[in-house]
Amino acid sequence: MPAIMVLGAQWGDEGKGKATDLLASTTDSIDYVVRTSGGHNAGHTIVVNGEKFATHLLPSGILTPGATCVIGNGVVVSPEALFRELDLLLDRGVELAPLVVSANAHVIASYHSTIDKVTERFLGKNQIGTTGRGIGPAYADKVNRVGIRIADLFDEDILREKVEAALDQRNHLLTKVFNRRAIEVDAVVEELLSYTERLRPMVADTSLLLNRVLDEGRTVLFEGAQATMLDVDHGTYPFVTSSNPVAGGVCVGAGIGPTRVDRIIGVIKAYTTRVGSGPFPTELFDEDGEALQRIGGEIGVSTGRTRRCGWYDAVIARYATRVNGLTEFFLTKLDVLTGWEKIPVCVAYEVDGVRHDEMPMTQTEFHHATPVYEYLDGWSEDISGCRTFEDLPATAQAYVKRLEELSGAKIWAVGVGPGREETVVVHPD
Repeated sequence: MPAIMVLGAQWGDEGKGKATDLLASTTDSIDYVVRTSGGHNAGHTIVVNGEKFATHLLPSGILTPGATCVIGNGVVVSPEALFRELDLLLDRGVELAPLVVSANAHVIASYHSTIDKVTERFLGKNQIGTTGRGIGPAYADKVNRVGIRIADLFDEDILREKVEAALDQRNHLLTKVFNRRAIEVDAVVEELLSYTERLRPMVADTSLLLNRVLDEGRTVLFEGAQATMLDVDHGTYPFVTSSNPVAGGVCVGAGIGPTRVDRIIGVIKAYTTRVGSGPFPTELFDEDGEALQRIGGEIGVSTGRTRRCGWYDAVIARYATRVNGLTEFFLTKLDVLTGWEKIPVCVAYEVDGVRHDEMPMTQTEFHHATPVYEYLDGWSEDISGCRTFEDLPATAQAYVKRLEELSGAKIWAVGVGPGREETVVVHPD
């Protein structure tokens, strides 16, 4: 019953799409690729035969022939975004994998996006830095028990009751706090019903489906959205997402038990990036930061926002290993570091004169943390053509080995370029 998780080990944008796509395309028996949290605020870039594809809500395996893609119950689904993404891929002549959507996944309606945007504007300088796509408000409705599930779209009476209940609260907020126009129930119901004909054949009990195929010995790949440091419980709260992208959240968001899981792969960049607000100890505000941004092409796939850049943070890597139970890392974008004579690596923090080798307990301490650096030798050779670990320059090999020593889990593979084939396996299975 092989089940593999691929999770972000930093603040997102680590290259989970490449790791997922690589596994799905190089492992003969991967049959299902599953998304378990988040919404269309995620962004995966996949390069196949030199052509770039971006997925946001769809699992990365949508481009892998022979795989079935699943959107699990833990995802919040905008039907408009789902079909727009499918149509964009179809317009490019791509053969898509079959797609199954959980009946229990919650729906992002148009009013969720409205609430998201006006709330961010209202917060002013205290903005969280959301994508404005309604993900947080949809999860808030889920927890408040006024959410709408995919299954509700197929019963107009129940759908109308649930929309009325949700807007009874939301319209008070819009009109009395934000001075905005109330949203009409009829308009929301009509829009959501317009998706049912196309959506109905995709909907299933995905928990039952996934447990059955695992019982059959088939391989399921669970791909993460967002990342460990954006987890609503374990991330840099409140500058986090609205779900649990850590390993435990994957089980909840898919409807499988933790004993099902065989491998938990943390995807991590050879340096660190983050989008949006919040503390970031190794962030660079100099020429090195600008170079990482430029060479790494650090612009968000979903948001178009420039990513903040900094050096590799081994404290965060160890934290990700611990809270996820990682069995290994997939290290991406090693090629971006080519050309630096010395490469700093954060091995600990200093907070008010006290050294912290592990994540500080409070957000206040983390906010005031300054990195303690170790300096490793760099390399100048182009490594994009390397296909074995021994092909890498000696200093690049030493960099990878040192990160492995510092990070708490073995480094299974290293990305040396954006393409599917531009990967070096360090520890073969």
